Amino acid sequence: MRIFGKVRHRPSASWRQATDRAFTLIGDGRYEDAGALLTRAADLEPWLAESWFNLALLHKFRHDWEQARAAGLRAVALLDRDAGAPDWWNVGIAATALQDWPLARRAWQAYGLKVPGASARTGAGGTGLGAAGEPVDMDLGSAAVRLSPEGEAEVVWGRRLDPARMEVLSIPLPSSGRRWGEVVLHDGAANGERITSAGPAYPVFDEIELWAPSPVPTWVVLLEAATEADRDALERLASDAGFAAEDWSSSVRLLCRTCSEGSMPSAEGEGEHLDPHDHSEPGHPGPLGHRTAGELWSPERECGIAAPPGLVRGLLDSWVADRPDGREWRDLEEVC
Repeated sequence: MRIFGKVRHRPSASWRQATDRAFTLIGDGRYEDAGALLTRAADLEPWLAESWFNLALLHKFRHDWEQARAAGLRAVALLDRDAGAPDWWNVGIAATALQDWPLARRAWQAYGLKVPGASARTGAGGTGLGAAGEPVDMDLGSAAVRLSPEGEAEVVWGRRLDPARMEVLSIPLPSSGRRWGEVVLHDGAANGERITSAGPAYPVFDEIELWAPSPVPTWVVLLEAATEADRDALERLASDAGFAAEDWSSSVRLLCRTCSEGSMPSAEGEGEHLDPHDHSEPGHPGPLGHRTAGELWSPERECGIAAPPGLVRGLLDSWVADRPDGREWRDLEEVC
């Protein structure tokens, strides 16, 4: 097969050695040294799409989106198939990070996805402009995202806006540095899944970086909620106001890395049954545990609230006023 007058051939031994060594260095976090080797590999074999795919991948790891887009476009220009190549996925992530919406549409459609607003014919030579200046909006449903995957990782629920962006719908713990309502850029390959009691499994994607911040702060408050219905009432009240409340005493559990990146049930067990993958302390409220012994309800709850400063106390006071004999709050603190 000829590409630009050159005969396509297997990569040389020097190319393979440089590439293998580069990915070893990437695994050690030595991106600069890896970049020098991958650049050398591209000089050795500029006709190989893999040369530019590898460079695009490295630039993605470094969050250098201009370089990732440039290398990715060189890779897709050398492809010998029409659709489904991961090279296009990398281009889509880079374009999304840069808010290059025409290119993002072109990339997702070239990968094989149906994209609203994209032209019917898109490929390496097509424009795929569609609604040129508008963000891609594909509404891909619910999924989970692992925030700060290289640090104190936390898996939260969100809504996929397109193949590379997710809106955070849970209230993250302050250690993640993330807020409810933020949009994060995430990787394409799922790293684990969460299984609901109804049966469906939802993929867990790793966050790459914050794409759009949220102006809504996170608060932590201690509640006295006599029943689960009292707790649920606060969550509904916050939701009706356009914000969120989450009972961290029941929603948070500590998992080891292996468990977190595996196939995990998302709901608690029942009665005395304890999830063997849960490494928190049973019966301890707050971020260190999510159960009480047996079916006993513990009225003291640690709750996260996402709401503006001018609204949060009013929400809590309204919640208490509806049933003052079974509800109290104290120790409200802004934490993120």
